[in-house]
Amino acid sequence: MNSKKVMKWVSNLVTAVLMVLLIGMGALVMVTKLSGEEPQVFGYQIKTVLSGSMEPEILTGSVIAVKLAEKKEHFKKGDVITFQTEENILITHRVTEVLESGQSVMYRTKGDNNNAEDMEPVLSQNVVAEYTGKTVPYLGYFLSFAQSKNGAFLLLVPGFLLLLYSAFTIWRAISQIELHQKRPEEATSEKQ
Repeated sequence: MNSKKVMKWVSNLVTAVLMVLLIGMGALVMVTKLSGEEPQVFGYQIKTVLSGSMEPEILTGSVIAVKLAEKKEHFKKGDVITFQTEENILITHRVTEVLESGQSVMYRTKGDNNNAEDMEPVLSQNVVAEYTGKTVPYLGYFLSFAQSKNGAFLLLVPGFLLLLYSAFTIWRAISQIELHQKRPEEATSEKQ
């Protein structure tokens, strides 16, 4: 009997956590789509790493957290920055040298796994964010799949089933409560 209560409690806890995550992710996706911007959580942007240029520190397919750059001229040698190229591609590489010319600042950058520095220095105004050191390996593969049409469909089905299961669990719990409340009333009326 005691193990049943523990299992029921764990089941309810897992269901609640999954529901909160499902609702939270849904809200994040909706807000991101409506605003047309990159997803942000507590001021951090989530980026998927598509190449191995920063391995072994940042693996291909990882998801990294970056903090949006407010002061773009304060980076120093060794910092890892995310910058935008002329082709509107985002790259995350390490600063190897800071070049100052009057009031303008540029950065020489290099991927840790690359043999040479990047061809063009990065203008400070092209710096988008700074890498925070937080990374989740291989999650980027899942996110890329989830953003595809097939992935979105395959992820919606379990989400919908989880929602149905939660509704059924709540309905069953309410029925059990009502049943327990009726039993004492019936026992009282039989004694009289």
